[in-house]
Amino acid sequence: MIVTDLNNCSRIAALHPAFASLFDFLASNDLLSMPLGRIEVDGDNLFINNVNPECVPASEQVLEMHRRYIDVHILLSGNERIGWKSLADVEHFSKEYDSEADCALSDDHPTTYVDLLPGQLCIVWPEDPHAPIIGSGKIRKAIAKVRI
Repeated sequence: MIVTDLNNCSRIAALHPAFASLFDFLASNDLLSMPLGRIEVDGDNLFINNVNPECVPASEQVLEMHRRYIDVHILLSGNERIGWKSLADVEHFSKEYDSEADCALSDDHPTTYVDLLPGQLCIVWPEDPHAPIIGSGKIRKAIAKVRI
């Protein structure tokens, strides 16, 4: 997991070939003024889900895991907490991995939490079970999906 400010993206752009395209797109587009929904950047290799979810209490959120995509959670407005737990420490899967949805779920509790502010992002890799959208009220965020 990586947590940083958007203005630090040049330091981590080399970690994946699609990160430079993602960070260039973020720098040149105002996602808050763009419509909600899927934003195509490079087809299924790189796209952004622009969303406006209602946050939930930590006790109600589950951990999610992906195998084909890296998630880049970019907070646009509001406050968001994201829970994390090492994949090696997950004891119970409430939903086994579904390859079509690229998702497995666990009702284990996170062991670590990070609080994001607008202009910050959190990158989660396949080995990073994460519980996003924790808090209260509505937020605006973008979730970039980067194919591995």
